[in-house]
Amino acid sequence: MRNISDQDRANVLVQALPYIQKWAGKTIVVKYGGNAMISPELKDAVMSDIVLLQLIGINVVLVHGGGPEISGMLNKIGKESRFVNGLRVTDRETIDIVQMVLAGKVNKSLVQLLEQHSGKAIGLCGLDGKMIMAEKKASGVDLGFVGEITEINTEVIENATKNGYVPIISTVAGGYNGDVFNINADLAAARIASELKAAKLILMTDIKGLLRDKEDEATLIPVVNVSEVPSLKREGIISGGMIPKIDCCVEAVRRGVKRAHIIDGRIPHSILIEMFSDEGIGTMFY
Repeated sequence: MRNISDQDRANVLVQALPYIQKWAGKTIVVKYGGNAMISPELKDAVMSDIVLLQLIGINVVLVHGGGPEISGMLNKIGKESRFVNGLRVTDRETIDIVQMVLAGKVNKSLVQLLEQHSGKAIGLCGLDGKMIMAEKKASGVDLGFVGEITEINTEVIENATKNGYVPIISTVAGGYNGDVFNINADLAAARIASELKAAKLILMTDIKGLLRDKEDEATLIPVVNVSEVPSLKREGIISGGMIPKIDCCVEAVRRGVKRAHIIDGRIPHSILIEMFSDEGIGTMFY
């Protein structure tokens, strides 16, 4: 890290003060994924960001996926990963692996990592306190135990934040007959954010944001009103893998989240850049 003078450090803190005052006591939900979950440098940057936000009085809720880890474990047992429209086909054996990897290995590794950065964390999954309830997702193809969220219960999350912990949530959900369902982490983060009445939803991705020309990062669209989304889809500007992510942002805003953001998790400290600058980073939906 480049050394800065004491005067520069003081200036940075003074400039951050209005943002600290603005966000103190508010709740933000961060969906953690992409390269920021793989690169050791980026993982450390994310955890440092979260600890800083926690220390200045912001309630941070971290929701994570773990697709590559699930695929890796399935590969180890000789089971092929199958996807339909971006959703993992999840049979009985696969949902056992999903639960083991997400709620076990990935979740607890993130808890440990945050605590290594002097944070306070607690690992949760959608089964805890009936946090995420779901039913089988209706689809033209049988996706197995892929779920559609029907209810979110935030009591366990709120108890954790009130006691100074960062809830780290893996997105397996409970069914009404005892089944377990695999839930898309972006969707789960959006619904959790809306039920918590969060001030911000942040989706960390491996892209700069919504681009007018997907081949040119200089065409970043920094701000989008959710009413513009249908026309952007018709123009083909929102297409492919961006559609479900942006649909999650739209749903969160329409359910009461003030701002939803798609940010580039490949940039170290992208969460702080978003929280503590007027320009922000990525694309904001309001």
